[in-house]
Amino acid sequence: MHITMKRVVLFALALTVQVSYAADYLIVVSQKTSENDTWAKVISALKKKHSAEVTYFKKAVEESLPSLRQSFPRFACFIATPEETTKDLVKAIHRMTRRLDNDPFTDLFWGILTGHDAENALAIANTSDPLVIRNSLACTEIALDRCQQGKWFCELRKGHGVTKEQGGDVKDIKLPQDTTSRFVRELNEGKPDLFVTSGHATERDLQLGFRYRNGVFRCKDGSLFGSDLSGKRHAVNSPNPKVYMPIGNCLMGHLDGPDSMAAAFLESAGVRQMMGYVEVTWYGYMGWGCLDYFIEQPGRYSFNEAFFANHHALIHRLETCFPKNDAQPNAQGAAQPRKLSTYARKLRLSANDARGLLFDRDIVAFYGDPAWQAKMADGKLNWKQDLTVKGDEYSFSITPTLGSASYAPVNENGVQRGYRPFIAFFDQRLEQVELVTGKELQPIITDTFILVPNPPSDKPAKPIEVVFRAKEI
Repeated sequence: MHITMKRVVLFALALTVQVSYAADYLIVVSQKTSENDTWAKVISALKKKHSAEVTYFKKAVEESLPSLRQSFPRFACFIATPEETTKDLVKAIHRMTRRLDNDPFTDLFWGILTGHDAENALAIANTSDPLVIRNSLACTEIALDRCQQGKWFCELRKGHGVTKEQGGDVKDIKLPQDTTSRFVRELNEGKPDLFVTSGHATERDLQLGFRYRNGVFRCKDGSLFGSDLSGKRHAVNSPNPKVYMPIGNCLMGHLDGPDSMAAAFLESAGVRQMMGYVEVTWYGYMGWGCLDYFIEQPGRYSFNEAFFANHHALIHRLETCFPKNDAQPNAQGAAQPRKLSTYARKLRLSANDARGLLFDRDIVAFYGDPAWQAKMADGKLNWKQDLTVKGDEYSFSITPTLGSASYAPVNENGVQRGYRPFIAFFDQRLEQVELVTGKELQPIITDTFILVPNPPSDKPAKPIEVVFRAKEI
């Protein structure tokens, strides 16, 4: 069954008795880390930057749930040493931040602030100037028509690449089979603002080719380097602030200590925010879908917003297509059986999709200050999206600008691509939601965002509008 508007309104109403909205930004850190002099500087810098409150836990991050519920911040930053950033920490944060209220969605924007060491984490914490992404680099196909300029080198066809100069057209380019030195040169001299990767990877390496032999990225003592097919090393020294999206890589988000690839990207590649899988990936919804919201809707979302828009999309698909069989996960968090809804059959989904969504739900990490703003430069959009407010009345409208293809996928490289819901975030939390028009669109309205499904359809794209009333908290 679908999540109904009646249920969503109850979500918002419940907040009035559970929450006292005291903080906009909450820092969560272990007592042990807070007592370390070098990491205390990271906490102090972030606290000053955001006028943040701080809460401490002794043994497990779940101890911070009462503080999160009490302050119900817009942002939560989990400061952690590279020894603390385990798979279990990432999974626990995902599960805990969906438990601040009654709805199944993540209830705030969060990130894990860490680094190769405290000095690296402090540099990330002190980064304040917003980043406008104008130059993109990838080792897998991305939608360059949405970028001001950039390059992608193909991981599937040796010798193939694509480039776009600012103000120019997208063009094919010929490359050598081994692109290691080219990639390192692009990172060091081209100064990209965004780096996107896919293909085979572990916590210790990243292969640049998927279907053919190519070089590999490795790390040592926090330093990232490329190793070409001859074994020659090419050091990465790319300090300009950037965003890293290892959308299809296994384990690249598993920062299992200071000598991991994730730590090296943060240390020697200037990465200020990144996402990544902490497990071996196979389904891909939570990874590849971030492209749909971030690169393919340029300028609409910050990187952190795009990450959580895609996570909301995942939860929406899970809840509407595979409702729970009145059973909660067991103490170990194991998934319980779910039913296959009529809507799921319409989308041609199967029980394997339920397994995939549950698998992806809690295993993609987000590193960096969640309030730091990194956005794509404004670019081509397939629809106009507006959220307007007049008194207590809100209007969320979608206007197609690319004819019948407006709501279709922009790019289908990878897996689980396209047809993501339309999502807008509210500037303030809302309560007492009352739908006025648009019930047939089956919108989801929580206290922090509105979501309108975008199911595949053979019908021409038409304008969409949802009108509702609500009060700010």
